[in-house]
Amino acid sequence: MARIVMKFGGTSMAGTERIRRVANIVRAQAAKGDQVAVVVSAMAGETDRLVNFCREANPLYDPAEYDVVVASGEQVTSGLLALTLQALGCKARSWLGWQLPIHTIEAHAKARVESIDSNVLIASLEAGEIAVIPGFQGLSEDNRVTTLGRGGSDTSAVAVAAAIKADRCDIYTDVDGVYTTDPRIVAKARKQKAVTYEEMLELASVGAKVLQTRSVGLAMKEKVRVQVLSSFIGEGAPPADDLPGTMIVSDEEMDDLVEKGLMERQLVTGIAHDKNEAKVILTRVPDRPGAVANIFEPLAAASINVDMIIQNVGRDKGETDVTFTVPQSDLARAQALLEDRRDAIGFNRIITDSKIAKISVVGVGMKSHAGVASSMFRALSERGINIQAISTSEIKISVMIDEDETELAVRVLHTAYGLDAVS
Repeated sequence: MARIVMKFGGTSMAGTERIRRVANIVRAQAAKGDQVAVVVSAMAGETDRLVNFCREANPLYDPAEYDVVVASGEQVTSGLLALTLQALGCKARSWLGWQLPIHTIEAHAKARVESIDSNVLIASLEAGEIAVIPGFQGLSEDNRVTTLGRGGSDTSAVAVAAAIKADRCDIYTDVDGVYTTDPRIVAKARKQKAVTYEEMLELASVGAKVLQTRSVGLAMKEKVRVQVLSSFIGEGAPPADDLPGTMIVSDEEMDDLVEKGLMERQLVTGIAHDKNEAKVILTRVPDRPGAVANIFEPLAAASINVDMIIQNVGRDKGETDVTFTVPQSDLARAQALLEDRRDAIGFNRIITDSKIAKISVVGVGMKSHAGVASSMFRALSERGINIQAISTSEIKISVMIDEDETELAVRVLHTAYGLDAVS
């Protein structure tokens, strides 16, 4: 008998027919004798609808009341799934975030899970009950409902799995695993049997939409084994144990899979792309200690994430240009903050460009192999794709290019690294 956490996203919960399909998948897992906890998202589009209600009620809404409203979407789906499971003859009940409770810290609308009181939940599972838990929500230190930010249900599921010491956390989504790149762009993209936490974290951070970044980081920290599967399978399909998707595992487990011949060690695991970034250039910034801190401190204080950063070679007059990227949704705020601090920073003007894309090559094989970057640059140059900026980590190389060349760049690199599936 195993203890399994199953998570279903918004598209899986979009309407009573899909909820019934989910209930059958959950029932099949429980029928194996496993203890099952289920974490659910709101119905697809429901959170956006609730957010719009908040904006219409008060454009300067109180974040605490905002959380009360938007958290209700998951409350509806958790209750509906529990009812549907009961109709199928299963012993099931819903547990809201405040009933466990799921303790969170930090700000409303972007809270972080601190701890989960798991005793009552474990007792329920051991009594043979299927627990249905709304994702995305928790309880603040002052007993107010909080939400974890977009994609927070993935984080909820991993946190629950860690708290109850689950054998596995199955994330059911609208794809059947992690692919070498977006199959909608590259028809020959291959599904991976397994990727490491580190690789998945990088892929998620640079545009892969399969898992939310915070959930992968938490899984890595708590050593939660995560499996990505599709919820869009037939009613009579076997449970997750017999219909594997992609496992997210530790480096040690990956090495074990390679040694057993169940996986091949790859130089590059995947190609990701992100069109949601914007470029900012500050010209003629004073080339002196503290100048760059003056740029990025106000952005950090406003919780605006900065990604790629380039400081150009200094000019003759002790000046330099600084280029960086921010999320497109934060571009206007970032520009306003920097304009307000123009005198303190000392720049001449701001140039922005939202028509860019970030293309990233990810793989743990980069740690021990040279030439990955040069292969990337050569492949792009041969197709006339200009690189505007570069950033690297130990297992990732990212470049900034024109947005119109995104799909071409992904296809070119997927082929260049030998990732195309054999027909």
